[in-house]
Amino acid sequence: MVRTAAVGAPAERREGREKVTGTARYAAEHVHPGRAHAWPVPASVARGTVTAVDTAAALEQPGVLAVLTHENAPRLTQPDDPVLAVLQNPRVPHHGWFVALVVAETLEAARAGAAAVRVSYDTEDHDVTLTETHPAAYVPEKANGGYPASREHGDPEGAFGSSAVRVDVRYRVPPLHNHPMEPHTSTALWDGDRLTVHTSSQGSNVVRSTLAALFGLPEERVTVVAEHVGGGFGSKGTPRPDVVLAAMAARRTGRPVTVALPRRYLPAVVGHRAPTLHRLRLGARADGRLTSLIHEVTTHTSRVKEFVEQAAVPARIMYAAPDSRTLHRVAPLDVPTPSWMRAPGEAPGMYALESAMDELACELGMDPVELRIANEPESEPDSGKPFSSRHLVECLREGARRFDWARRDPRPRSRRAGPLLLGTGVAAAVYPVLMQPSTATARALPDGTFLVRINATDIGTGSRTMLAQVAADALGVELERVRTEVGSSELPPASLAGGSSGTASWGWAVHDACARLAADLRQQAGPLPAEGLEARADTAGRADAESRWARHAFGAHFAEVAVDTVTGEVRVSRLLGVYAAGHILNARTARSQFVGGMTMGLGMALTEGSTVDAAFGDFTESDLASYHVPAHADVPDIEAHWIDEDDPHLNPMGSKGIGEIGIVGTAAAIGNAVHHATGVRLRELPLTPDRVLRAAASGRP
Repeated sequence: MVRTAAVGAPAERREGREKVTGTARYAAEHVHPGRAHAWPVPASVARGTVTAVDTAAALEQPGVLAVLTHENAPRLTQPDDPVLAVLQNPRVPHHGWFVALVVAETLEAARAGAAAVRVSYDTEDHDVTLTETHPAAYVPEKANGGYPASREHGDPEGAFGSSAVRVDVRYRVPPLHNHPMEPHTSTALWDGDRLTVHTSSQGSNVVRSTLAALFGLPEERVTVVAEHVGGGFGSKGTPRPDVVLAAMAARRTGRPVTVALPRRYLPAVVGHRAPTLHRLRLGARADGRLTSLIHEVTTHTSRVKEFVEQAAVPARIMYAAPDSRTLHRVAPLDVPTPSWMRAPGEAPGMYALESAMDELACELGMDPVELRIANEPESEPDSGKPFSSRHLVECLREGARRFDWARRDPRPRSRRAGPLLLGTGVAAAVYPVLMQPSTATARALPDGTFLVRINATDIGTGSRTMLAQVAADALGVELERVRTEVGSSELPPASLAGGSSGTASWGWAVHDACARLAADLRQQAGPLPAEGLEARADTAGRADAESRWARHAFGAHFAEVAVDTVTGEVRVSRLLGVYAAGHILNARTARSQFVGGMTMGLGMALTEGSTVDAAFGDFTESDLASYHVPAHADVPDIEAHWIDEDDPHLNPMGSKGIGEIGIVGTAAAIGNAVHHATGVRLRELPLTPDRVLRAAASGRP
């Protein structure tokens, strides 16, 4: 009997039954004897200093055990991430910064105690409003991810000025928020000088090293477990205040303590996608070939630390423009610190670039699919490196075929069904291939099964299952014979789940450990010892080695919309995505990731958006009653397909990350479809009914 390959098969999630039956335990569900609960108190001013904290009424509440403030909280060493310096001094850098923590016997008692805390402030003038001409804006040395803030090739201004066809447009993407189903939660327990933490995190090794440094402990005395994580979308990529507060409260009270951040507190303390103001200038010849590409971005950061959304970086990769400039400017404001959110940089940057490309296609009278194909580069425009693989043209062609693009009437407002204006749009997508060093062990057991151990994190992507598939093929055994252990700092260390790098990084280590084990087994004479036979692999120096190839995943998004001329409502009737992302490791979980990303892109286009209240300095859309996220029912027809790439320059599996590329081009495809339907170009997200009606009535955005 020939064994069927495990990699690529639509294997079911191994933890699926646990999740749907409620037996999978998340960070708040580890109930240790004597566990207490804690509730934070956020600052109600936008900038200033705490002058007094009256805790008397809180301490009189039934069940309240303690109130931690900057005056009595355990002292921490100076953190590398200033966001984690909670309750260490009286400064308030932004609205929502935690100024106290109430610990009580029950969650309800902690909440009641927090409501009874009275805080006095010495307030200062604040500034939370981002403008393109903000006087404090500057060009930083680096943007997020270590990218240079500015890159220039040739004479982009001169080339733009002499171009036969020019587009000079501005776009605005508002602040966006990570709202994972499981809020940021941690349960901490001290046993003498040993600390154990259950936390909702995308990387428990990072949490371990951070807590050890903050509390002055050797790392071997800290155990961090993140066995099940209910989503993160980037916001759990680094330790957040919940895990520090839980450890502080547990040390102060001598009790296990759970801190589950209320959802309405999340926008202020776990990061957000910073607003981005874009100016795009595209110059082209009459045949559509770009002569100049200029993408300039202005964004905000906090005064706590610098974080610069790298939204102009995708323009360095996408199209063959001989003269180009990409630039980031950032203004430090009295706002919460921005951070990673699914496809940071690429999601807002490609919305602007792909919308501008659609505007250029209209100016040229050229099909937008053909315009993109006409500007396909032979090598990566910024670095000059050859692409390890680039099948964007194939994605565009295959998507156009599946979407029946050839039958599209390019004229705006050419299709109507009663009060509904119908339109279609297209956009491209790109996401970098990122890999980090990881370690893994593989053990053959006397009963004929295999155990793979690695501190990977499963944030809902099916990591356990895919790693077992990689292991099964490397060992040459049936998938059912392989078990995986993930999600604890006691396991072999591995990189975090972020940047679509998780499976590509962990899978490499798992593949190598299993390949070595298979070789050892071939040399094994006689039965295995009782403890089995183990092999270990560490990809340091290889996974993080500089590549001479430009490595990216690509995709094409197509959207069909119906715009109600009476209500202004935009309904997406169909979304289609075609991706080139190396070898797909699991067809079932891959489709889920692509569809999830596209659904999140739908929210970015139509419903998601936040505003910073200029008077109070806080985000007005701070919960899911006001910050509207889409459901799968909001798009009745959604398809995800892929082109299988044979790319030998990646890892042993030939895989690229897929968790984020699904969101990248979706918003632009929808926006372009709205323009095709209405003939009006809206350049600020989200495309809400009031904006659509206002633009339709005036004939301009």
